[in-house]
Amino acid sequence: MKIALVHDYLTQRGGAERVFELLCKRYPEAHIYTSVYNHQKTIDLSDRVVNTTFLQKIPGAVKNFRLMAPFYFSAFRALNLQDYDLIISSSTSFAKAVRKKPQALHVCFCHNVTRFLWDTETYLREYGDYRYFSPLLEKVFQFMRKVDLEYAQEPDLYIANSSIVARRIQDIYKKQALVINYPIDTSNFVFSENKEDYYLASARMISYKRLDIIIEAFNWLGWRLLISGDGPEQQRLKSKALDNIEFLGHVSDAKRKDLFSKAKSVIVAALEDYGLVPVEANASGTPVIAYGAGGVLDTQVPRKTGVFFKRQTPESLQTALLEAGEINWNYQNIRNHAVTNFSETAFFSKVEKIIDQAWRVHQSSNLLG
Repeated sequence: MKIALVHDYLTQRGGAERVFELLCKRYPEAHIYTSVYNHQKTIDLSDRVVNTTFLQKIPGAVKNFRLMAPFYFSAFRALNLQDYDLIISSSTSFAKAVRKKPQALHVCFCHNVTRFLWDTETYLREYGDYRYFSPLLEKVFQFMRKVDLEYAQEPDLYIANSSIVARRIQDIYKKQALVINYPIDTSNFVFSENKEDYYLASARMISYKRLDIIIEAFNWLGWRLLISGDGPEQQRLKSKALDNIEFLGHVSDAKRKDLFSKAKSVIVAALEDYGLVPVEANASGTPVIAYGAGGVLDTQVPRKTGVFFKRQTPESLQTALLEAGEINWNYQNIRNHAVTNFSETAFFSKVEKIIDQAWRVHQSSNLLG
């Protein structure tokens, strides 16, 4: 069976990219496709060949990949994947649009519906350029929503990382999705019971991650906060931070492991549909302080692996930080929770069973058709 693995773009290292990295490791003979690729900023694919689209050749497209949004659907439609029997796409937006031969099976790991199209205000509200150009952009987005709906019909099977995402796929794309919680590669994280005197936020600097809430809370408390990651909000957020907050920018995998293992807690203020960062923190033996909605409700045990705050406000986060400071955390139990419940073995056992069943059903329908 000839397999193609397809991801929206490989220009950063977020949760979706880390799941794609696991898929690439699981299928070492598969061919990899994406729209644009920056090997310095994204997952480690070793010596694997990464096939890109025509967007890779446009000057500035890799660096300013978000500005290429109107062209991604065309780029993926132009890919020639007619030789593949199984296509596995990893998508929050565009990769699901790839074309296949009728006999092939397309399985889409849908991390979310295209968020900037269907939840525009939440996703882009802090972008100054969006507010300025919103009337024009909305016309473009209206057209893109129609295209998104059309190409969302391409996959034969959707796999969602949470029930929330599965409901969105059903509500917007009118496609059923199976729910499989995404795993972590436990070998990528090191355990430590020796916590240092800092808190950690690890996220792309975009508005819905709500790093502004974390910064305001730590400005008031004066506690040491480290923030890893980069993005378009970086300068604005830096302008709000006091001297107790340090911006690390993009960090290496080795540095990230060390930061996660030694932090007093990892802070997550976003409403995440699933979110790998809390599970990765737990795999390092580190508790999580998170906004109590979305995916963390499935992955965290209150006062055992983390603490929730009820509202996305600095005051609510401060209350949770103070509560967490009073808990005598069992770091080994936190680590065990992550390894037991979110292993690659359990994940791929479910995935491969589902793909095998879908393949047999698809081939039977081809014979009957």
